[in-house]
Amino acid sequence: MRVLAAMSGGVDSAVAAARAVEAGHDVVGVHLALSRMPGTLRTGSRGCCTIEDSMDAQRAANMLGIPYYVWDFSERFKADVVDDFISEYAAGRTPNPCMRCNERIKFAALLEKALALGFDAVATGHYAKITTDASGRRELHRASAEAKDQSYVLGVLTTEQLAHAYFPLGDTPSKALVREEAARRGLSVAQKPDSYDICFISDGDTKGWLAEKVGTAPGDIVDRSGAVVGVHEGAHAYTVGQRRGLHLGTPAPDGRPRFVLEVRPKERTVVVGPKEALAVAEIAGSRFSWAGADPVESGLAAAGDEFACEVQIRAHADPVPAVAFVKTDASGTAELVVRPDRPLDGVAPGQTAVVYVGTRVLGQCTIDRTVSAVPVEA
Repeated sequence: MRVLAAMSGGVDSAVAAARAVEAGHDVVGVHLALSRMPGTLRTGSRGCCTIEDSMDAQRAANMLGIPYYVWDFSERFKADVVDDFISEYAAGRTPNPCMRCNERIKFAALLEKALALGFDAVATGHYAKITTDASGRRELHRASAEAKDQSYVLGVLTTEQLAHAYFPLGDTPSKALVREEAARRGLSVAQKPDSYDICFISDGDTKGWLAEKVGTAPGDIVDRSGAVVGVHEGAHAYTVGQRRGLHLGTPAPDGRPRFVLEVRPKERTVVVGPKEALAVAEIAGSRFSWAGADPVESGLAAAGDEFACEVQIRAHADPVPAVAFVKTDASGTAELVVRPDRPLDGVAPGQTAVVYVGTRVLGQCTIDRTVSAVPVEA
């Protein structure tokens, strides 16, 4: 099998590439250049896809004896990830840029180019497993190592993308074992720290970066009744669940702290309220997809009927038992609706809800709307 190994410059992708070579595949390494201005990306241990990372990836490829290339995806990354991040925040939503990168760059743009060049699969260092059901259809499952499981960020993969995805680390019990293996193989990235945070915000100041991109527009902070309790410099600086930095001029009648419940950028308004008002009884999104067979094909439910599942709304959140169904309105617009058995805390539009059945990733939706578990009168 001809395998294109996406090499970020980290230990996981390097070991994934090494295992692909060891399995006898014809492997070519590729690093994605996501910015033509390297200074705009994080450097060192705090980032990914920088010049430093490119050199680390090349050293790993040289050690493995495989061809290595750098592909410029900077324009696609700006349009599909950076600009999307800005527009989502401007609309009052809370996007996940890593999800968008997986969806639109690593398993769309990269995979498209790989297939066009005759590769059979794209290998990455994600901790997740792909299995095949009795009908020969591929399924995405949680990794063996639950603490390192990355199936959530892969929930955006489609059936076609799963057919060409390859995750050599899926059965590895822990990251420590991957580092030990990298050291045995002589890979210089064996002890390289993990990357984190948003790679395209170089100084980590998301609030300041958004203020520069979106601009500031002062407005009111109101409670659930609509009464003005403070002012803000720009709605983009607030996220659902935020408690600190609100600087409210009017204290709550009961003296308890208040939290951001909703952001309305078009009205330049931020809504605050008690912590219990963050509880969400229902989430829904029209931008949904299935990772393999859909609920009907999987025999979970008839079209439009509820099916039992678990829902996860953050990469490191615990899954919550739920029921879900697809609802189509009079205009023909379909949305995936999920009702958890217990309220979810602090969910914001723009986040991704990934639906599981056991260890299997069934699908995902970008959350468009939420329904509070606490009436406005409370």
